[in-house]
Amino acid sequence: MKEFDQIKYVYFLGAGGIGMSALARWFRHLGMQVAGYDRTLSALTREMEKEGILIHDTDLGKGVSKLVGRPTDTLVVLTPAIPPDHGEWNWLRDYGFPILKRSKVLGIICNNAKCVAVAGTHGKTTVSTMVATILRSSAMGCGAILGGISKNFNSNLLLPEPGNEWLVTEADEYDRSFLQLTPDIALITYLDADHLDIYGNHEEMKETFLEFASQVRSGGTLILNSEIRNAFPEQADKNILTYSLSGESDFHTVDLQVNPGTKCYRFRLQTPAGPTGVIEMNYPGILNVENGVAAGAAAFVAGATLEEIRNGLEAYSGVRRRFDIRYRDSQFLFIDDYAHHPRELGAFIRSVRLLYPGEKITGIFQPHLYTRTRDFAPGFAESLDLLDTAILLPVYPARELPIEGVCSEMILELMQLQDKQLMSKTEVIDYIREQKPGILLTMGAGDIELLAGDIIAVLKNEQKS
Repeated sequence: MKEFDQIKYVYFLGAGGIGMSALARWFRHLGMQVAGYDRTLSALTREMEKEGILIHDTDLGKGVSKLVGRPTDTLVVLTPAIPPDHGEWNWLRDYGFPILKRSKVLGIICNNAKCVAVAGTHGKTTVSTMVATILRSSAMGCGAILGGISKNFNSNLLLPEPGNEWLVTEADEYDRSFLQLTPDIALITYLDADHLDIYGNHEEMKETFLEFASQVRSGGTLILNSEIRNAFPEQADKNILTYSLSGESDFHTVDLQVNPGTKCYRFRLQTPAGPTGVIEMNYPGILNVENGVAAGAAAFVAGATLEEIRNGLEAYSGVRRRFDIRYRDSQFLFIDDYAHHPRELGAFIRSVRLLYPGEKITGIFQPHLYTRTRDFAPGFAESLDLLDTAILLPVYPARELPIEGVCSEMILELMQLQDKQLMSKTEVIDYIREQKPGILLTMGAGDIELLAGDIIAVLKNEQKS
């Protein structure tokens, strides 16, 4: 595309983020020299290095000059998480390098294609990945820039093949990033309050979603969860369709039931063209059935057949950290999930409860961001009360500085559940070794996922003993 014709080098400030890494991989596959900084090296950055992307975790200041070309042939991509006093950012800016936010670059890429953009405060990563799975296996094919690592593709990037018109992306409301997109199909899942550090209040956040919806191209389609349909006015130049788990929506399930053997759901998807054949999901969780309905709706509008939708949903094998079964044997079940908002947390725990009624469920939750903990402590407490045993880790600050009086104890004190406590990561591993919880959940958007290896090792050892 012409916007990048002169670019030979692309440098990422915050290269290890899930969205940034997908773009880094995109440019690398285009044959450009790609490098970047991230304060935390991870399994993902190690994978990127194997692909020829140079990643470091030290602020090099002016030393970054060795990793870029000239301002005329270099693009710098910036994540909002980089602090304003970052030495590399300041040097690159002072020497006139073009610096674009990740959202701007994503918009340039997606707006040059036929785009399916999935937005909403919950479920957008799963839904967009499901859409990509369906379309990729259809006659149309697609590319995708995702907000998580697809287990089907083992990547957050799916490069379009020759002749593929569609590009699927996650449309992130954080920092109003999704306003850079002008999709042909936009899907919005939920409008619960979130990112109030950016928006100030819930109404301002809703107004921004309305603005995003208005940017769907003329003749395009807006797909809405029926729960939020009334928040969006009619738009003369585009179609509006609805989806839901059940009910009178344009897309919904028929004959929904759980398969007792697989603990996954089977159903037919009702569409404006009639129902699909029976879909046997191979991925658990009632919330993922609703996500599947949404994805089926978007794929249908994009042109997928009913059979292609059925095949794609049956082939879907998940996203890392989304209802991610990390370990299972005859004694233990360990599921990891990215849930970091009260509604997500509650939906995840209820989904597990539905599959394992009467079983004791232990959950470990790491609150993400001081502002989110402050704004939603009562909601977190209510969702965590759905557990039998709740363990809270300290708040993961991410991009934020501490806020006086805001901590995990805020949530703990509001909970009605009796079996609850605050622990460090080290104490959590000792607790699992001693208590041997049969069903164990880890939840949160911080670095709680780094506990998974130690947890699995403990459970395997206990199974042998």
